[in-house]
Amino acid sequence: MKKYIKLVAISIIMIISYNVQAQQVTGDATETDGTTKIGKKEDVSKSSVLNGTIRVIDNKGTKKFLQVKNGITLLTDTTTDGGIISTWQLGGTLTDSTYIDATNRIFALDGIKLLNPTLTAGEATTAAIASTASNASSHGGTGTGWTVLIRDEATGETKKLLATNLITAGRAEFSIAADGNLTVTATGLAMGTSINKISVYRNGAKLRASVDYSLTAEDTITLNVSATAPNDWTTYAGDLIEVQWIY
Repeated sequence: MKKYIKLVAISIIMIISYNVQAQQVTGDATETDGTTKIGKKEDVSKSSVLNGTIRVIDNKGTKKFLQVKNGITLLTDTTTDGGIISTWQLGGTLTDSTYIDATNRIFALDGIKLLNPTLTAGEATTAAIASTASNASSHGGTGTGWTVLIRDEATGETKKLLATNLITAGRAEFSIAADGNLTVTATGLAMGTSINKISVYRNGAKLRASVDYSLTAEDTITLNVSATAPNDWTTYAGDLIEVQWIY
């Protein structure tokens, strides 16, 4: 009988010791190895008002927790009539690296500010601009460097563009066939391109935009010659006209 009583006493002490070790009433809901305890039966950690957890029980009465982290904020309102209201909302601190796979879906952000970018000389020389990029690429692949995020104003969809394609340039050369010819063909030069983005050279000498030349039609530059000194000039057979533009 005494041996039986000793066994019962030892068992009770072991149970109490286990419960004391398993119970967590302060601190965060993590194991000593860094893994989460949220949802485990032995987890009885308390919720905090902000950025904490919500304690629930399942249909068998097991205690579990809903945890808030990684950019989601928990706000608890205890002043409302009828009890406590807990709200989860976007906003907060990213505690882990986060990737969203937008394959075959539109990822759109409305309300993005339009900035006038500035780049210092140091940034310009150290920036790692991507030389190649693939459609729908994922992080950790073979690509390196950065591309430019752009926004489709019609749909709001966020897309990417190689920095080298952000500004597209064109160039054309045209030899004057006869004295006085004034029309130059620059294939690829779109009507509506700002004259400030078009440069025209005659035999290597820069002509003045809007004064010595103008964009008169798709792919067409018209030279505006002058007979007034000291700006008098004209074209002669064999003159080489070079047109450069960006858009």
